[in-house]
Amino acid sequence: MATFWALVFALLLGLVFVCKLFGISIFKEKAAAALPNGTKFYWPLLGETLAFLHPHKSTSTGRFLQEHCSRFGSVFKSHLFCTPTIVSCDLELNTFVLQNEERLFQSSYPKPVHDILGNLSMMLVSGELHKKLRSVALSFINASKSRPDFLRVVEKLSISFIDSWKTKNQVHFFKEAKQLTFYLMLKNLLSIEPEDPIAAKVLQDFLTFMKGFVSLPLHIPGTAYSKAVTARRRISSTLKDIIKKRESAMSGAHVTGDFLDEVLGKGCLNDEEKVSILLDLLLAGYETTSGLMALIVYFLAHAPSALQTLENEHQVLRKRKKEGEPLSWEDYKNMEFTSHVISEALRCGNLVKFVHRKALKDVKFKEYVIPEGWQVLPIFSATHLDPSLHQHPSDFNPWRWADPATSRKVTPFGGGLRICPGAELGKLEIAFFLHHFVLNIRWKTEVDECPMSCPYLEFKRDLVLEIEQIHN
Repeated sequence: MATFWALVFALLLGLVFVCKLFGISIFKEKAAAALPNGTKFYWPLLGETLAFLHPHKSTSTGRFLQEHCSRFGSVFKSHLFCTPTIVSCDLELNTFVLQNEERLFQSSYPKPVHDILGNLSMMLVSGELHKKLRSVALSFINASKSRPDFLRVVEKLSISFIDSWKTKNQVHFFKEAKQLTFYLMLKNLLSIEPEDPIAAKVLQDFLTFMKGFVSLPLHIPGTAYSKAVTARRRISSTLKDIIKKRESAMSGAHVTGDFLDEVLGKGCLNDEEKVSILLDLLLAGYETTSGLMALIVYFLAHAPSALQTLENEHQVLRKRKKEGEPLSWEDYKNMEFTSHVISEALRCGNLVKFVHRKALKDVKFKEYVIPEGWQVLPIFSATHLDPSLHQHPSDFNPWRWADPATSRKVTPFGGGLRICPGAELGKLEIAFFLHHFVLNIRWKTEVDECPMSCPYLEFKRDLVLEIEQIHN
């Protein structure tokens, strides 16, 4: 009997430890009279998390959401990430949540996400600190995205990568896209060239970091998550060294005009905030942009009419320019069908499936009450693939974006105060890359399956392009 009670006591201690790890309490769950319907029975602590995160095709909402929406409607209650949760597959509620950031709702990610991103990440902080960090990022992005020198860097590096494929029969495209977007961010943020040894070092750490970011959060030596936390420390240390060297160089009136100069010129940021904002932009500009590039190539490989229309647009654009003349901001703004292709890939591919929010007070929405302290998950992929909002939603159809109403039904970059600050920058980089890609490369793809989503984009295997020939 003593052994039995010792085991019970150990289990209770373990339960309290796990709850503390995730920053939750299992002893308080506020009741609400008008909660949405939902599952009544689920595993303790984990709830339905494992079923929710089960991998599925990027162009589908997955079995969990399909079954729950069918049983309970587009808004339902569940227990996810160790906390009571309202799940929203409803466009109107999603928009309401995003537009009421800091008033009714607040960013609230599980503790393991804080451990891996750092507590000063823009995705995690709120209030004045979020406003300060976001303002620094936006001021530089808005100033640099149309600068001729920045545009030339994007185009030059894109051409360099495409030229390097001319001697290859196969191209592992997702891997190449990751390198391209990462080197672009290093150059734009820190003036580090691709051939600099530090570029390869930091890229390798980011690859390790991302493997852990989409893994089970077990902080045990040897796990992907543990390796990712360690990789983040190395990245932070490298960035601190770069900052110190730049500060010494700037004392001698050396100015490069990159984002780091902008950061160092802001007296409002401490050292940890400088590192965090650099890491945030490196991560966002590298991971999401490369994922979107790979999605576009995947979808175009299965949509020959869209590929031909895209190629025609860039042939017309190229004929208007002189031999060797670089692309300009005006050229980018005139890439109408290219913009439609990018937007449709975002809608179909769902780079970010959902975001985490928490109700700051009891919130009434239509017939529902969302209790104070409950987690709210606006599911972007559900509205992107909703047949009541989009005709044949699983079809890759860039022409649907000719209707301005489509943009009001799609939220790939979030919304409200936290809408992605680098959205336009990423789209511009991809548009410039696509210009040279479709005019210079013919390929066939070996990938027959959609990318998997769990809950962030992952390709089941690398996107391999069989290069057939180079255009004349």
